[in-house]
Amino acid sequence: MNPAPISSSSNPPSGKSRAFGCTILGSGSKGNASVIHGPEGNLLLDAGFSAKELMCRLERVNVDPCSLRAILITHDHSDHTSACRIVSDRLGIPAYFIPETFCELSKCANKVPAHKILITPGSPLDLCGIRVEPFSISHDTPAIAFTFTVHAHKIGFATDLGFVSNLAKAKLSGCDLLVLETNYDPAKLRASARPLTLKRRIAGKQGHLGNPDAMEALAELLSPNTRNLVFAHLSQECNDPGLVAELAESRLAELRRQDVSFRIASQFEPLETFWLE
Repeated sequence: MNPAPISSSSNPPSGKSRAFGCTILGSGSKGNASVIHGPEGNLLLDAGFSAKELMCRLERVNVDPCSLRAILITHDHSDHTSACRIVSDRLGIPAYFIPETFCELSKCANKVPAHKILITPGSPLDLCGIRVEPFSISHDTPAIAFTFTVHAHKIGFATDLGFVSNLAKAKLSGCDLLVLETNYDPAKLRASARPLTLKRRIAGKQGHLGNPDAMEALAELLSPNTRNLVFAHLSQECNDPGLVAELAESRLAELRRQDVSFRIASQFEPLETFWLE
C-alpha cells in the first residue's frame, strides 16, 4: 500500500499550530467519526461511537475534546449519531443537521442535543476558519457529504452514497485529500448470509458504494492536485482491506496516478492525521 507522503503525526507540523487537516477516528458499519482540524479549532464529523469510545479515540490521537467547536452530522443512522447528543451537551457545542435528520432523531428520546443548528445542502458555512459545504447524496435516508476548504486546500468526504452523482463529482473536484466509500465487494455481498432485500438495498442507487463503482469514479474524482486518498466505510462481512488495496493500486496505475497515495480507514483504529500544508 502506498505510504502517505504528508505529515502523519496527530500534532500539527512544526510551526504550523493553525494547520488544516483530517483525522479519521474510525469508519465502518459499527461507527464513524472524524476530526477536521481548522485554523480556529476543530470540527467533529459524525459521532457514531459511544461517547466513552469517542473520547478514548480522541485521546489516542492527542485531540483535546475542548478543541472541538461543532459536530457535523451526515445523516440519522446510529453509526453516525450515537454520541452526538452526549458529546454536544457535555462540551456545550452545537450539532449541525439537515432538517430531515433532525426530524428523524427527534422521534427518539435523548437523541437531539440542546444546541442544534439546521443547515441546507448547497449552502456553505464558515466554521473554525474552514469553508464548509454540505451537498446531497443518494442514500436510503436523507444524507449529505461535505467538502472543507482552507485557502487553496480542500478535503472531500463522501460515504454512505449509493452512486457518485454528477453533483458529487462536481463538488468533490479539486480535492487535495479525498475520503471515499468502498463499502462492499459485489461477490462477497452476494455470497453473504444477509437477506436478499438487504443485499438489494446495499447494492442499489440508495445504498452504499461498492468497490467497482468507487474505482471507476476515480477517473473523474481525482484532480491534478489530489495527492491523498482514503477508502472508508468498509463492510467487515462483505469487503476486505487487502482486496481494496489491490484494486486501488491497479486503478491508480491504470490512470497513471501513482503520485496519489492511499490509505484504508479501519473500524477499530484511527488513521494517522493527514495535514495539508
